[in-house]
Amino acid sequence: MATEDPSVSGVSGRYATALFELARDAKSVDAVKADLDKFSALLNDNPDLVRLVRSPVFTADAQGKALAAVLDKAGIKGIAANFLKVLNANRRLFAVSDVIRAFGALVAKHKGEATADVTVAEKLSDKNLDALKAALKSVSGKDVALNVKIDPSIIGGLIVKLGSRMVDSSLRTKLNSIKHAMKEAG
Repeated sequence: MATEDPSVSGVSGRYATALFELARDAKSVDAVKADLDKFSALLNDNPDLVRLVRSPVFTADAQGKALAAVLDKAGIKGIAANFLKVLNANRRLFAVSDVIRAFGALVAKHKGEATADVTVAEKLSDKNLDALKAALKSVSGKDVALNVKIDPSIIGGLIVKLGSRMVDSSLRTKLNSIKHAMKEAG
């Protein structure tokens, strides 16, 4: 079953599995994934939306009304919109990013793709994303779906986790290594 995947566990895994099974049965996995990716992009670009989603201060009713307006404006409909509304009604909207990530892992597994978590200091261009996907495909032998997270604190470079393998070529890690080496030498 899909929940055997360690990246798909806990509350977010259960919701993602339920959504995946519903989308698969309705033959709309790609459409639901596209809508969830669109919502995820909105979260990445809008701190106010993140506050709305994560803050326990808002009532479910207030969150629901704001969420409905956001979904309507973004053109997110159908299964994905209904699912996000269910998350809100169950007071689990705070976990939406984890649910979207777990859903993406289930879709990738279903399509025979690998999923890589990539952390970068700033947004990558489409050209760089394609080059990264090609490099990861040559290493893994599979098409690779990317979960890209932007973290300016890594300063530069990137951190890639593909399955059990991780490569950290961030500038922050390199600087920390130099600092550590200088302390030992001194």
